[in-house]
Amino acid sequence: MADRKAGIIGLGIMGGAMARNLVERGWVVIGFDTDPSRRNELALAGVTIVDGARAVASQTSMIITSLPNADAANAVATEIAACGPPARIVVETSTLTIADKQHFKAILEPAGHIALDCPLSGTGAQAAVRDLVVYASGDKPAIARCAGLFADFAKQSADLGDYGNGSRMKFVANHLVAIHNVASAEAMLLAERAGLDLNQVIEMVAPGAGGSRMFQMRAPMMAKRSYEPATMRISTWKKDMAIIAEFAGELGCETPLFTLTQPVYTQAMAMGLGHQDTAAVFEVLKANNEASD
Repeated sequence: MADRKAGIIGLGIMGGAMARNLVERGWVVIGFDTDPSRRNELALAGVTIVDGARAVASQTSMIITSLPNADAANAVATEIAACGPPARIVVETSTLTIADKQHFKAILEPAGHIALDCPLSGTGAQAAVRDLVVYASGDKPAIARCAGLFADFAKQSADLGDYGNGSRMKFVANHLVAIHNVASAEAMLLAERAGLDLNQVIEMVAPGAGGSRMFQMRAPMMAKRSYEPATMRISTWKKDMAIIAEFAGELGCETPLFTLTQPVYTQAMAMGLGHQDTAAVFEVLKANNEASD
């Protein structure tokens, strides 16, 4: 598309990474976040900071939202809806329930704006290097118009059809992430108890049949027992897991392995690890093993 200008509302781990990548690739990025420190940080990265969601919408017709919860999404949608023509394409990337995504769309559509449900597959570390997948769903022509935008902050995007399918795909992907992360922690603890060199374990296991993307990313953090800066905070991840559990329950689909991981993340929160990366579940398993010795 000729107009290389986009707005981003929500400049946290994911939104901030997208903003930086777009600026680096020649986009004019108009941004807003409620956190002053994030606004200042992204201003230094070349983002034009404005004073609210409505101000973002007044300067660009293509907007990405990356928000922590449904209340924030609804507030932002309401501000954008208050803007007059032209129609805006609003690329909603947050992890929310299907009902919350539908409500977001219902706020924007009567005002003539187009909402797309476009969750992202990838961590903050992946977002920083454009190693994301966009699960796009909704209005087909609008998704096509966003192809150039997606290409400059993600490695891959796909049109998944009806609005909401993006979130459904995201829930399936995150279901696996929850399991693979705990499985990686369990394997690393087993290796440690066996007296193996953990760096060598990573080197040998990661490229083999037992490796996974989560093992590749999180096992090094577990080996170092260093979980900051977080690429996905446990506190945020717990919210996402609750959404997946609700989704599976509504479908009547049993998820025994996913269900078994939930207490591990809950215990991590109880241990005060909520602000740390989800790799910190290694500390939960380690503490439980030491308590049983």
